[in-house]
Amino acid sequence: MTPHNKEEIIKNYISAYNSFDFEGMCAYLHPDIEFINIDKGEPNLTLNGLSAFRTQAEQAAAIFKVRHQEITSIFYGDNHVEVDIHYTGIVAIALPNGLKDGDQIELKGKSVFQFHDGLITKLVDMS
Repeated sequence: MTPHNKEEIIKNYISAYNSFDFEGMCAYLHPDIEFINIDKGEPNLTLNGLSAFRTQAEQAAAIFKVRHQEITSIFYGDNHVEVDIHYTGIVAIALPNGLKDGDQIELKGKSVFQFHDGLITKLVDMS
């Protein structure tokens, strides 16, 4: 795969994410996808397989009325692509951390994508 192909897959995946299009998101993921979420340097969620990923994606989406990831930069490594992300969202429900319905959030993070056979095989989200 060329860097351009990988970038297009990432952009299409993020577009589907922003639209709450779970089918679209999963179309770019390998059946054996590995997903890791890292918050403040500590892994807090690890998923293996497309079914587990989709279930978590649907549950997480229910937390937001609106969400938007915007790519701010891209770095192409030997076997991965790192994407800096600017994330905004509007919360849909009260959360244990004190956020409530209608609150806006804004975060900066990074996602690291690995590919095989034209699909994303590993996705690590860091915030």
